[in-house]
Amino acid sequence: MKISTTKFLRPCTSSVTTTKHDLNIRKFNKNPKMKIQAPKSLHHDRNISLFPVSTPPVRLSKKWKECQGIKNWQGLLDPLDENLRCEIIRYGNFVEAAYRSCDFDPSSSSYAMCLYPKNKLLNESDFICSGYKVTKNLIATSGIQLPKWIERAPDWVAMQSSWIGYVAVCRDRKEIARLGRRDVVIAFRGTATCLEWLENLRATLTPLRPNKNSNSGPMVESGFLSLYTSSIKTRPSLQNLIREEVSRILKKYGNDGSNEPLSFTITGHSLGAALATLAAYDIKKTFKNSPLVTVISFAGPRVGNWAFGSYLEENGVKVLRIVNSDDVITKVPGFVVDNNNEGTRFSDNPAAAQWVYADVGCELRLSSRDSPYLNGINIATCHELKTYLHLVNGFVSSNCPFRATARKMMNETLGN
Repeated sequence: MKISTTKFLRPCTSSVTTTKHDLNIRKFNKNPKMKIQAPKSLHHDRNISLFPVSTPPVRLSKKWKECQGIKNWQGLLDPLDENLRCEIIRYGNFVEAAYRSCDFDPSSSSYAMCLYPKNKLLNESDFICSGYKVTKNLIATSGIQLPKWIERAPDWVAMQSSWIGYVAVCRDRKEIARLGRRDVVIAFRGTATCLEWLENLRATLTPLRPNKNSNSGPMVESGFLSLYTSSIKTRPSLQNLIREEVSRILKKYGNDGSNEPLSFTITGHSLGAALATLAAYDIKKTFKNSPLVTVISFAGPRVGNWAFGSYLEENGVKVLRIVNSDDVITKVPGFVVDNNNEGTRFSDNPAAAQWVYADVGCELRLSSRDSPYLNGINIATCHELKTYLHLVNGFVSSNCPFRATARKMMNETLGN
């Protein structure tokens, strides 16, 4: 991704997130001729700091439920609300921290594992002063059975379990007061290992709740479900790790006598976006009295069928999908029933939608083509998390030349 040297979308500074990037922006403002070049791989380059995010001009204490989607973000997406914009970028930084914390070096003995201890993860990822503390590391395991001959391949080829993200709880009293509640973040990175790539290709729908009538219930992509539910002798499943930590958090903060609200915000990029959606489903299914659960997903593929989306809606899970229309990953799996174009509700004919994928939740659609700072359309660049955060930042900026032409669309496929 190349950023123009003649124009630059000036980000807002932060009192919550302090990064080295702020110093670069100040230097650029003093010297507009200074060249700022993004590397080919934004996810793995530690020289690029987290995207700057400003503290919203007003506290969210009275509006936090609206930003978390309690009303399906009605009136907040077109135009994009300033507070919501800052929150989207803030949650994007949690995902970027997950990328930075994973060892992507195949020659390393800690390949596909977390580079840092929990108490240093956010700081070492340059996400300092976030107000959150990591409480749980999350490991995903592939259920693919490898042939015996693969044992002769390098270890990184057959890496079955890998660090995929973390759980973090807001513990800073000032940040809790600003947010209006104690927020719990579950953040997932995108695809990294060979087996994760193979799981992505298993696009057939599989029942979430196998029983004699399983073909009429929620169904999701086989590979995503495999990564979420598979386990080995030495590793519990990602599902069990999340359930265990959510149970602990609910017991600790649900009965602490403070009477402060609690929220779960699950966020991820690419594969991580799909896992975030599955985790939200699982939390609501497992914990009947769980607080508001919100998914903020970036560049996510489609996850399941209409019945899956319907369950999320009926149980109060709020999903905001941030989509780049030039990103092909958000268009797969490709066969999907578009309820709006058909002019009929899925509920009128659920059998017709049972075996096809359906978009869920609300959609904030962006486009790389609308940014004068992105030179050309590149498939890989369009999928980058940093590209998404750049587009979100320019989406509503009063100084942004492409604000008037940026496409803003909320597509509520569940008919809210």
